[in-house]
Amino acid sequence: MSAWPVAVRGMVWMVLGGMLFSVMNAITRELTLHMDVYQVQFVRYLFGFLVIVPWVLHHGWQAYKPVNMAGQFWRGGVHTVGLCLWFTALPHIHLADVTAIGFSGPIFIMLGAAWFLGEPMHKDRWIAALIGFSGVLVVVLPKMSGSGGWFNLVMLASTPVFAASFLITKALTRYEKPGVIVLWQALTVSVLSLPMALPNWQTPLPLQWLGFAVAGLLGSLAQYCLTRAFALTDISATQSLRFLDLVWASLLGWIIFGDVPTQSTWMGALVILGSTVWIARREGKRAVAVVD
Repeated sequence: MSAWPVAVRGMVWMVLGGMLFSVMNAITRELTLHMDVYQVQFVRYLFGFLVIVPWVLHHGWQAYKPVNMAGQFWRGGVHTVGLCLWFTALPHIHLADVTAIGFSGPIFIMLGAAWFLGEPMHKDRWIAALIGFSGVLVVVLPKMSGSGGWFNLVMLASTPVFAASFLITKALTRYEKPGVIVLWQALTVSVLSLPMALPNWQTPLPLQWLGFAVAGLLGSLAQYCLTRAFALTDISATQSLRFLDLVWASLLGWIIFGDVPTQSTWMGALVILGSTVWIARREGKRAVAVVD
């Protein structure tokens, strides 16, 4: 990808991260239906940390020593708060509702990127985000159940918290390597989640251990992809691609669970893909002062 424009490379990393997150979320939600949600949160991030340990042993601890230790713990703490809210609501809300609520995140991130990181508020980025969000609504609104009660508010509260976590990540990429950020996120979230996991601990079954191992691997890879994307280009330039996650989730439901996509799903997917291709071409032509 070295010959591609920097912004396009950032978008490719973002898309790869979204695909990995979609698979990981499907595994994680299945685990929360049978185990305590906070235990799932802890073990998933513990495995996310363990899969990175071989690289730490190979390259040495100094290679993963952060420049800003306090920033790593701030990021881990904020992300843990968002995870607690998200996991608390996850088993009680239909996936369509989770999708609809979660896609308010790009709006919070784009506002935060402009206010706190000083990124330019290009009109085409907002247009792409709004078009992508309209495509999500085409898919999700016919399926929304309105159930879940106050858990919908809990899920909604997690969205700006996750946005803050991603904005901190973007700030850290200015002087931290992506691998360092991913390692310390997994470590800090694991440590902070452990006290909540212990009260209702139950020994996972062998198949559940396998699920945690796969989720941990996919989660760390996805976080690495997102961090690479944030390091390459403005975080606001990547947000319209978040809506592609709905396409991956629909395809996974079709392939794994036999959930045949509806007409509204195909229509919404075409709208999302159209906005993604359009903004990718726009960003590829825009001069970017970021060095890989």
